[in-house]
Parts: sequence; structure tokens; C-alpha cells
Amino acid sequence: MYRDPEAASPGAPTRDVLLVSAIITVSLSVTILLCGLCHWCQRKLGKRYKNSLETVGTPDSGRGRSEKKAIKLPAGGKAVNTTPVPSQTPHDESDRRTEPRSSVSDLVNSLTSEMLMLSPGSEEDEAHEGCSRENLGRIQFSVGYNFQESTLTVKIMKAQELPAKDFSGTSDPFVKIYLLPDKKHKLETKVKRKNLNPHWNETFLFEGFPYEKVVQRVLYLQVLDYDRFSRNDPIGEVSIPLNKVDLTQMQTFWKDLKPCSDGSGSRGELLLSLCYNPSANSIIVNIIKARNLKAMDIGGTSDPYVKVWLMYKDKRVEKKKTVTMKRNLNPIFNESFAFDVPTEKLRETTIVITVMDKDRLSRNDVIGKIYLSWKSGPGEVKHWKDMIARPRQPVAQWHQLKA
Repeated sequence: MYRDPEAASPGAPTRDVLLVSAIITVSLSVTILLCGLCHWCQRKLGKRYKNSLETVGTPDSGRGRSEKKAIKLPAGGKAVNTTPVPSQTPHDESDRRTEPRSSVSDLVNSLTSEMLMLSPGSEEDEAHEGCSRENLGRIQFSVGYNFQESTLTVKIMKAQELPAKDFSGTSDPFVKIYLLPDKKHKLETKVKRKNLNPHWNETFLFEGFPYEKVVQRVLYLQVLDYDRFSRNDPIGEVSIPLNKVDLTQMQTFWKDLKPCSDGSGSRGELLLSLCYNPSANSIIVNIIKARNLKAMDIGGTSDPYVKVWLMYKDKRVEKKKTVTMKRNLNPIFNESFAFDVPTEKLRETTIVITVMDKDRLSRNDVIGKIYLSWKSGPGEVKHWKDMIARPRQPVAQWHQLKA
């Protein structure tokens, strides 16, 4: 029987089958190799990309801060400052970064974001502002009695966490020292400029006080914020009966400051609106009305008018004022004033509103004040934020007048 020599024997693969198998094997090998290379490349590239991300950082924006040299203690009185205060450098509150913006709207949005993050307090705090639960800081002092010299020694050491009383977001604190009930004779520390954690380290001697009289007195310390242009603002007070202190040796105390008793009476409220126009670079202040103003005259009434100051970096720029309302504790003013305020200067701008009592025969009395900026009290900051957040719209709010 004739057999084809190229014919496959039973059970053996043909040449075509072998060729196809070889091609498939080579293709699979190439595919696996390419896949491996691809994963290797991805791992290498991914690792390099990850490393590049890890090297990205942000610059450190921290700054060192210091204080200004204090004013010298006024001459007179039975006080001796036994510890010199070291020289100090200015506390620069104006060292604040400002960045150029591509448009007015960008800057307004940026300011709104900053104020939301940086402003002290909240709407809930506003409802409680001015009440006794407010943190007024604390003061450290020492007191002792020298029996041989009949001298009471009081050392004012330092204070911590004082509230900001100035429109610049800080205070210029000093301490008055009394031995109550005597209010005529007082001693004072130096003023610490722009400092919410001042160190005084000043010693005062009350000489010629018999011990029997000393224990009948109350040591009264009043911390105030020094103001060049108007009366000093009270920050807080501490009183300690000396009959409850072991005066045989110097005793050191930390005491929380309490609201000053002389400023506890209500001074009334003022309704005003703010309107900021970023395209016109202007702020319009509308003094609307006041209610329950404090009576400053003997007849149980007042003659109120309102002064509006535009401040920039602690400097007075421009002043406006309303008409005087005779014998009226609930006056209606409805007077508007426009101030030019470039957008880039908003961070350093403060509007100071003072309600005054007009007096023909003597100096006009201050009924109360309001400081409006992004770094004032909680209620004032809320009003300022609302003005920025709603440009070209008048935003009205009631404010409690403060001493």
C-alpha cells in the first residue's frame, strides 16, 4: 500500500500544527515581557513622581515679636521702683503681609476668608460680650509688711492674657494701686506699649503705715489701657482685704481680673449701618439712631451727637460728626458719611464711633465708643465681616456702647 511520506503518522503532530504552536508561544513570551516592562516603568515613574511630591514644602512665615520700652514712672508719691526694667524693642503690630491681587473681587474674597479664620469670637460670643464671664486676663503681685519700718510693700510683677482694647488689636496696659477706702492717693506703674502679657516688676512702698491701720485697708489694683487721645479704658480690677493676708512675709498671688465696678453701668446702644463699595473704594457709615443712652447732665438727660473717625495704622485720617440732639436719650440721627478706603488698606483700617454729650459750659463728655474693624470685639468683627461679604449693600447692626 502506498503511503504519503508527508502524511502524519497516527498520534503525531503535523508540521503546520508545530509551526502554529511555536508562533503562539513566542507571542505569549513577548506579551509577558512587555507587561513586565510596563509595570516596572510604572513603578519607577510612580516612585519618582511620589518623591517629587514629597519634596514640595511651604515656607515658614513665623516672626519673632517683642515689646517697646516703657514710659518712666511719674515723680511723686511714696513709691520706689527697686527693679530696673530691661530695654525692649518695639512690638510691630503692623508687620502683616499683604499680597497683590489680580482683581478687586479676588481681594474681597480673600479678606472675607481671612476674617472668618482670624477674627476673635463668634456669633455666640457676641450675645455674651461685656458680661462677667468674659476673660479679662490675670495679674501677679506680691505684698508684705515691714514691722520695723512700718512700711507696706507692694510689688506688681506681670499680667497675662489681657484683652485687646485698642482698635489696633492690642492694649497699652498699666496698673493703678490704691489702699481703699482712700481713693485720693494712688500709685501707678509704667505703661507697657502694645502688650497683652506685660512684665512690670515694679515695687512700691507705702511708708509710715501702722500695722493696725494697714489691716483695715483693702489693696485695690486696677489695670487700664492707656489712651493718648481720650480717657483710659478700664481692663479689669482685683481687690484683696489686707486683714486676710499673712503680712509677716512677702506673699505672691495670681488673681483673675474682674470687670471694673466704675464701668458697670449701661451706656446705651447705637444702631448703624456699613456699606462697602470695592469698585468705588469707599465705606459709607450711616448713623441711624441710639437708645437708652446714659444721662450725663444734672437734669437726668444728655445732648448727644456722634463723632466718626477713620483710622489707618493707628493714625487719624478723617473725622465726621452728626448734629446735636438736645435733651434726648433715644435720638434719631439718620446721617450718612462716606470715607475713601482703598481695598488694599482694609486690613489696617478702623472706624471709631464715639457718642458724645454736648456741654456748653464745660468739656464735652464721652458717653460711649465703638471700634469697627476685623480685629475688634466679637460683635464689631461680625459687622465688619458682614460688610465685606455683602459689598454694595448696607448692613445694619446694634452695638453696645463701651467706656
